[in-house]
Amino acid sequence: MNGAAGPQWAPLVIIAVIALVLMFRMRRLTQQRPLRLEWLWVTPTLFLIVTMVAAAQSPPVGLDWLWLGVALAIGGGLGWYRGKMMHIAVDPETHALNAKASGAAIAFIIALVAIRYGLRYLAVGERLDAALITDGFLVFAVGLYGVQRLEMWLRARRLLTQARTARAAVGG
Repeated sequence: MNGAAGPQWAPLVIIAVIALVLMFRMRRLTQQRPLRLEWLWVTPTLFLIVTMVAAAQSPPVGLDWLWLGVALAIGGGLGWYRGKMMHIAVDPETHALNAKASGAAIAFIIALVAIRYGLRYLAVGERLDAALITDGFLVFAVGLYGVQRLEMWLRARRLLTQARTARAAVGG
């Protein structure tokens, strides 16, 4: 055996590990879980803080801002779409909110992971700015999670208002 055998099978091991992690994550995503409106801001805020700290290490210059703006816009657009794919239900008696990912939302996550690794594969060997790529993914995540949570918050509040109005109309 020569020393080149390792790099040839290493990508397969990485793909297998990612597939296992996604399988366990997807099983959890298909379960209905409580949705707390007051906590929807936490994940986007954490991503924003991490993004700001990372960008402070190597501040964007010139056209970097344009690329980061594009990443934010794409992340926001996909976040809105992903948020709309989440199933939100209101218990008519307790008005408790529950959320569950749809099959389309799960396929969406798999597609994002595939795109990320595809872009990473294409970037190997190219002279690309690693800080800009990292910042781009972070800004994309801020847009994705921020707008997804905003869409879910707006829709959940509307559903909760409708449930409360319907219960009041019945006299409960």
